[in-house]
Amino acid sequence: MSAIKKVVLAYSGGLDTSAIVPWLKENYDCEVVAFVADVGQGAEELEGVEEKAIDSGASECYVVDLKEQMVAEYIYPTLKTGCVYEGTYLLGTSMARPIIAKAQVEIARKVGADALSHGCTGKGNDQVRFESCFAALAPDLKVIAPWREWHLSSRESLLDYLAQRDIPCAASATKIYSRDANAWHISHEGGELEDPWCQPSEQVWTMTQSPEQAPNEAELVTLTIQRGEVVAVNGEALSPYQCLVKLNDIAAVHGVGRVDIVENRLVGMKSRGCYETPGGTVMMAALQAIDELVLDKASRKWKDTFALEFAHLVYDGRWFTPLKDSILGAANAFAEHANGEVVVKLYKGQAIAVQKQSENSLYSEDFATFGEDDVYDQSHAEGFIRLFSLSSRIAALKK
Repeated sequence: MSAIKKVVLAYSGGLDTSAIVPWLKENYDCEVVAFVADVGQGAEELEGVEEKAIDSGASECYVVDLKEQMVAEYIYPTLKTGCVYEGTYLLGTSMARPIIAKAQVEIARKVGADALSHGCTGKGNDQVRFESCFAALAPDLKVIAPWREWHLSSRESLLDYLAQRDIPCAASATKIYSRDANAWHISHEGGELEDPWCQPSEQVWTMTQSPEQAPNEAELVTLTIQRGEVVAVNGEALSPYQCLVKLNDIAAVHGVGRVDIVENRLVGMKSRGCYETPGGTVMMAALQAIDELVLDKASRKWKDTFALEFAHLVYDGRWFTPLKDSILGAANAFAEHANGEVVVKLYKGQAIAVQKQSENSLYSEDFATFGEDDVYDQSHAEGFIRLFSLSSRIAALKK
């Protein structure tokens, strides 16, 4: 192993990172500083995490509150692009990685570390996301990925490794699912989900009510939007993070935001995951409704184009790139007109925008009406159609 004096580890308190702390010390003969990102995963996951890190052998542990910043500076900008990965995934895990990586680098600079470490496996997307961010922000720091180096290969082997060193760990060998939570969503993988033919059981879901068990009466929630950002819920002005928390609470009861997909991982394999994104699903529905009012046809088409590119950018971990700045520039230009109010109906797993209005709306009832009007001469459409279809007419005459 190369000479490393101090490494900052992205630490969660779970089985993997609890084993990584002593492994780093033994194999690199270095000091290990634990870094914990609070991205809204919940108080239960953070409870006692500093003590766990020290008990595992870390010299110190930094817990950094990133919740407000993540929603305001990473989630809201992404929402402005309208991006969805492979038609369904709202990028909950992906959006959290760049802010975690950035904060980890900042801690490394603060403590004078010469290396960074993470607990991502060699099969997943997160190793690419973290290390791409590290490359952009701190190319001088060595990156250590234990899962690509050590001989440990299972939960049982990790538990044995900790037991041999008398390091306490609350994990057990019977863990069924792999979960990742933050303020935006929670993801579930493993267990019966590894078989795409197997329907997920109710024990998979932890954030939302089953649609079948959701209330039999719909609930209406009003979102106020300014420049493409949700700024108030039901008339109450809130910070971006607080808007999300409130919408999560409201929508989860109605079973909103559940998806079950087989996605293409960046590393080449397919994986099956279940995601719960209640508040985010409501936000997406509201922002889409405002776009319907304020964007013309060409603008909608262009936004659909860069939304697709941005979804892959976020999923692939390319946040700190010129491409991100370019696409967000386009999204922000459109967002200047995205002001208004939307009422979203929540019912049995569905979030549907049922009322929408905007000061910048291009919709005109005078023009669109099926009733009599005096602003649109229907006879003018004939000339438009002849010119619009002229190339087809010429091609047909050639035959």
